[in-house]
Amino acid sequence: MPTPEKTSLSRIVAAGRDLLESNGQQGLTMQSVAERVGVRAPSLYKHVGSRAALLTAVAEATVDDLTAQLEATDGSLEELVRGYRRFAQARPEGFRLMHSAHAPPQSLARAAGPILRVSGALAGEQDALEAARLVTAWATGFIEMELNGAFRLGGDVDRAFDYGLSGIRRALVEGRSAARA
Repeated sequence: MPTPEKTSLSRIVAAGRDLLESNGQQGLTMQSVAERVGVRAPSLYKHVGSRAALLTAVAEATVDDLTAQLEATDGSLEELVRGYRRFAQARPEGFRLMHSAHAPPQSLARAAGPILRVSGALAGEQDALEAARLVTAWATGFIEMELNGAFRLGGDVDRAFDYGLSGIRRALVEGRSAARA
Protein backbone atom coordinates (compact mmCIF):
# COMPACT_ATOMS: atom_id res chain seq x y z
CA MET A 1 0.00 0.00 0.00
CA PRO A 2 1.46 3.42 -0.98
CA THR A 3 2.27 5.97 1.72
CA PRO A 4 -0.36 8.73 1.89
CA GLU A 5 0.70 12.19 0.75
CA LYS A 6 1.64 14.47 3.65
CA THR A 7 0.99 17.65 1.70
CA SER A 8 -0.57 18.89 -1.51
CA LEU A 9 0.23 21.43 -4.18
CA SER A 10 -2.50 23.73 -2.87
CA ARG A 11 -1.01 23.64 0.65
CA ILE A 12 2.46 24.28 -0.75
CA VAL A 13 1.25 27.26 -2.78
CA ALA A 14 -0.71 28.69 0.16
CA ALA A 15 2.37 28.37 2.38
CA GLY A 16 4.47 29.93 -0.36
CA ARG A 17 2.13 32.90 -0.66
CA ASP A 18 2.21 33.49 3.09
CA LEU A 19 6.00 33.17 3.25
CA LEU A 20 6.37 35.50 0.27
CA GLU A 21 4.43 38.21 2.09
CA SER A 22 6.29 37.81 5.36
CA ASN A 23 9.82 37.19 4.05
CA GLY A 24 9.91 38.55 0.50
CA GLN A 25 10.95 36.71 -2.62
CA GLN A 26 14.41 35.89 -1.25
CA GLY A 27 12.84 34.26 1.81
CA LEU A 28 10.59 32.02 -0.26
CA THR A 29 12.72 28.87 -0.31
CA MET A 30 11.97 25.20 -0.67
CA GLN A 31 13.19 24.70 2.90
CA SER A 32 10.94 27.40 4.37
CA VAL A 33 7.89 26.02 2.54
CA ALA A 34 8.72 22.47 3.61
CA GLU A 35 8.93 23.56 7.24
CA ARG A 36 5.62 25.44 6.94
CA VAL A 37 3.74 22.44 5.52
CA GLY A 38 5.46 19.96 7.83
CA VAL A 39 7.53 17.89 5.41
CA ARG A 40 11.17 17.62 4.47
CA ALA A 41 12.34 19.75 1.54
CA PRO A 42 12.95 16.76 -0.78
CA SER A 43 9.25 15.85 -0.43
CA LEU A 44 8.29 19.13 -2.08
CA TYR A 45 9.97 18.07 -5.29
CA LYS A 46 7.15 15.57 -5.84
CA HIS A 47 4.84 18.57 -6.27
CA VAL A 48 7.11 21.35 -7.57
CA GLY A 49 10.29 20.50 -9.41
CA SER A 50 12.34 23.53 -8.44
CA ARG A 51 12.29 26.86 -6.68
CA ALA A 52 11.51 28.48 -10.03
CA ALA A 53 8.47 26.20 -10.38
CA LEU A 54 7.43 27.15 -6.85
CA LEU A 55 7.68 30.86 -7.71
CA THR A 56 5.64 30.26 -10.87
CA ALA A 57 2.93 28.39 -8.93
CA VAL A 58 2.79 31.16 -6.32
CA ALA A 59 2.68 33.85 -9.03
CA GLU A 60 -0.10 32.01 -10.87
CA ALA A 61 -2.20 31.66 -7.71
CA THR A 62 -1.64 35.34 -6.97
CA VAL A 63 -2.71 36.44 -10.45
CA ASP A 64 -5.73 34.14 -10.28
CA ASP A 65 -6.71 35.73 -6.96
CA LEU A 66 -6.36 39.20 -8.47
CA THR A 67 -8.45 38.15 -11.47
CA ALA A 68 -11.26 36.93 -9.20
CA GLN A 69 -11.17 40.20 -7.28
CA LEU A 70 -11.29 42.28 -10.45
CA GLU A 71 -14.14 40.24 -11.87
CA ALA A 72 -16.08 40.78 -8.62
CA THR A 73 -16.10 44.57 -9.14
CA ASP A 74 -18.81 46.45 -11.02
CA GLY A 75 -16.48 46.53 -14.05
CA SER A 76 -16.03 50.31 -14.07
CA LEU A 77 -12.57 51.73 -14.64
CA GLU A 78 -12.56 53.26 -11.18
CA GLU A 79 -13.52 50.08 -9.34
CA LEU A 80 -11.12 47.94 -11.34
CA VAL A 81 -8.18 50.23 -10.62
CA ARG A 82 -9.15 50.66 -6.96
CA GLY A 83 -9.48 46.88 -6.67
CA TYR A 84 -6.01 46.52 -8.19
CA ARG A 85 -4.67 48.95 -5.61
CA ARG A 86 -6.42 47.21 -2.70
CA PHE A 87 -4.98 43.91 -3.87
CA ALA A 88 -1.46 45.37 -3.98
CA GLN A 89 -1.85 46.86 -0.53
CA ALA A 90 -3.01 43.53 0.88
CA ARG A 91 -0.35 41.43 -0.90
CA PRO A 92 2.53 43.73 -1.86
CA GLU A 93 5.08 40.98 -2.41
CA GLY A 94 2.61 38.95 -4.47
CA PHE A 95 1.87 42.12 -6.46
CA ARG A 96 5.58 42.46 -7.22
CA LEU A 97 5.95 38.76 -8.05
CA MET A 98 3.14 38.87 -10.59
CA HIS A 99 5.08 41.54 -12.48
CA SER A 100 8.09 39.25 -12.77
CA ALA A 101 9.02 36.64 -15.36
CA HIS A 102 7.59 33.98 -13.01
CA ALA A 103 3.98 34.95 -13.75
CA PRO A 104 2.54 32.70 -16.48
CA PRO A 105 1.40 34.67 -19.55
CA GLN A 106 -1.94 32.81 -19.73
CA SER A 107 -2.79 33.88 -16.16
CA LEU A 108 -1.84 37.46 -16.93
CA ALA A 109 -4.01 37.37 -20.06
CA ARG A 110 -7.02 36.32 -17.95
CA ALA A 111 -6.32 39.11 -15.47
CA ALA A 112 -6.18 41.62 -18.32
CA GLY A 113 -9.71 40.75 -19.47
CA PRO A 114 -11.65 43.19 -17.25
CA ILE A 115 -9.35 46.13 -17.97
CA LEU A 116 -9.38 45.39 -21.71
CA ARG A 117 -13.20 45.39 -21.70
CA VAL A 118 -13.53 48.74 -19.92
CA SER A 119 -10.68 50.27 -21.94
CA GLY A 120 -12.41 49.27 -25.16
CA ALA A 121 -15.67 50.77 -23.94
CA LEU A 122 -14.01 54.06 -23.04
CA ALA A 123 -11.35 54.47 -25.74
CA GLY A 124 -12.89 52.38 -28.52
CA GLU A 125 -12.17 48.78 -29.45
CA GLN A 126 -9.43 49.77 -31.91
CA ASP A 127 -7.46 51.36 -29.03
CA ALA A 128 -8.43 48.94 -26.25
CA LEU A 129 -4.99 47.35 -25.85
CA GLU A 130 -3.14 50.66 -25.84
CA ALA A 131 -5.65 52.13 -23.39
CA ALA A 132 -5.40 49.10 -21.11
CA ARG A 133 -1.60 49.37 -21.13
CA LEU A 134 -1.82 53.06 -20.26
CA VAL A 135 -4.15 52.39 -17.33
CA THR A 136 -2.12 49.44 -16.08
CA ALA A 137 1.23 51.22 -16.39
CA TRP A 138 -0.04 54.31 -14.57
CA ALA A 139 -1.72 52.32 -11.80
CA THR A 140 1.22 49.94 -11.34
CA GLY A 141 3.71 52.80 -11.20
CA PHE A 142 1.62 54.77 -8.73
CA ILE A 143 1.04 51.73 -6.54
CA GLU A 144 4.73 50.70 -6.58
CA MET A 145 5.73 54.20 -5.55
CA GLU A 146 3.14 54.12 -2.80
CA LEU A 147 4.27 50.69 -1.56
CA ASN A 148 7.90 51.85 -1.57
CA GLY A 149 7.12 54.99 0.45
CA ALA A 150 8.22 57.24 -2.40
CA PHE A 151 5.53 59.90 -1.91
CA ARG A 152 7.34 62.12 0.58
CA LEU A 153 6.20 65.61 -0.37
CA GLY A 154 3.12 65.53 1.82
CA GLY A 155 -0.41 65.82 0.60
CA ASP A 156 -3.12 63.20 0.48
CA VAL A 157 -1.99 60.15 -1.50
CA ASP A 158 -5.57 58.87 -1.85
CA ARG A 159 -6.60 62.22 -3.33
CA ALA A 160 -3.64 62.08 -5.73
CA PHE A 161 -4.66 58.55 -6.77
CA ASP A 162 -8.24 59.68 -7.46
CA TYR A 163 -6.95 62.74 -9.34
CA GLY A 164 -4.79 60.54 -11.56
CA LEU A 165 -7.60 58.07 -12.13
CA SER A 166 -9.95 60.89 -13.18
CA GLY A 167 -7.29 62.16 -15.58
CA ILE A 168 -6.83 58.71 -17.09
CA ARG A 169 -10.60 58.35 -17.63
CA ARG A 170 -10.75 61.77 -19.26
CA ALA A 171 -7.80 60.99 -21.52
CA LEU A 172 -9.35 57.72 -22.70
CA VAL A 173 -12.72 59.29 -23.46
CA GLU A 174 -11.26 62.42 -25.05
CA GLY A 175 -8.89 60.32 -27.13
CA ARG A 176 -11.85 58.40 -28.50
CA SER A 177 -13.69 61.64 -29.28
CA ALA A 178 -10.65 63.11 -31.03
CA ALA A 179 -10.22 59.96 -33.11
CA ARG A 180 -13.81 60.28 -34.38
CA ALA A 181 -13.41 63.94 -35.35
